[in-house]
Amino acid sequence: MKISVISSDKQHMESIFHVLQEGEHPHSVLLFEGGKEQLGPVADRELPDLIVMESAGDGQEAIAATESVSQRHPGISFIMLCEHVSAENLIQAMRIGVRDVLPAPVSPQALKEAVARVEQKLAHTEMPLHKGKVLAFIACKGGSGATFLAANLGYALAAEYGKRVALIDLNLQFGDASLFVSDRVPATTLSDVANNISRLDASFLASSLVHVLPNFGVLAAPENPAQGSDVQPEHIDTLLGLAVAEYDYVILDVGRNLDAVSVKSLDHADLIFPVLQETLPFIRDAKRIISTLQSLGYDNDKIRLIVNRYEKGGEIQLADVERTLGMKVIVTFPNSFEAVSASVNQGVPILKMAKKDPVSKTLLKLGHDIELGKEEKTGWLGHLFGRA
Repeated sequence: MKISVISSDKQHMESIFHVLQEGEHPHSVLLFEGGKEQLGPVADRELPDLIVMESAGDGQEAIAATESVSQRHPGISFIMLCEHVSAENLIQAMRIGVRDVLPAPVSPQALKEAVARVEQKLAHTEMPLHKGKVLAFIACKGGSGATFLAANLGYALAAEYGKRVALIDLNLQFGDASLFVSDRVPATTLSDVANNISRLDASFLASSLVHVLPNFGVLAAPENPAQGSDVQPEHIDTLLGLAVAEYDYVILDVGRNLDAVSVKSLDHADLIFPVLQETLPFIRDAKRIISTLQSLGYDNDKIRLIVNRYEKGGEIQLADVERTLGMKVIVTFPNSFEAVSASVNQGVPILKMAKKDPVSKTLLKLGHDIELGKEEKTGWLGHLFGRA
């Protein structure tokens, strides 16, 4: 792999050079002493596979310089080394395509792992791989039912339409998606996968899932909330890059927190489903979430509203919700308290318990519409899947 290193610290630059030259297959590395002003000329002249850029301070100026370069050269990957970086700058860096933001001076192991991820990405882009679809569910407020819908839609796509489905629980603090469709205790969680990301392959991923069906499994959230910090944005890139090559659908239960990890996962999503109910607190929080998603650059065609526990004749009408949020609701799930409660309490998919229940029928219809849009390029999401 062809790598260009830019740094104003000659000693740091030489250390990076030696790290990249280690191993059986050393990289082709060129060193450029200087700062952000070198970024454009180096990219234009050398056209490397990867630029490693060291920046003083919080990296804000380097991030701004990288944005224009990445637009001219979308095939170049970037690793940024900064003395410190804020959460806001980290999200901005990810949005413009920076693969990793690492502390400077960088440790040899961290640099090797980051470069290995870039190599893996290049290998995947060069191979004609199967590309599954990523569906992300976001709870507009606690108790929305987003996890229930994500888990049971995964079961519906696998059981009724024969699709290979993986559900990934990204609620890193208190995720419990596996409990909605299985009574098995997860032997491996997302934090375990993150801590062993260098050995992640198809068999490791499959063995890490709680298998509800042979073609449907759940990657559980960390058991201990403290382990949530083990999962980093770069792990999501590697995980989802592999998952979409192995499964027809990858369903993400994102939770409510829009942090660096969840934003990275949403970057991979083909569709984002905010889930709300017809009450004022839900509508207010839905408006905030939609506004945030739009500010992050996600097109409205990517955002699809779901209203859960819908009842006709309520004080707030569906038209009121759509007018307030400025977009259509694509599906409403009826309020079927007894069947849903029984499903949740027993950890059994609702389709398995009560296939004729209105919620089950709506799940099957949503699964059908997703498949229709994917295969026939028609219907309410066909234009989106048709672009893939």
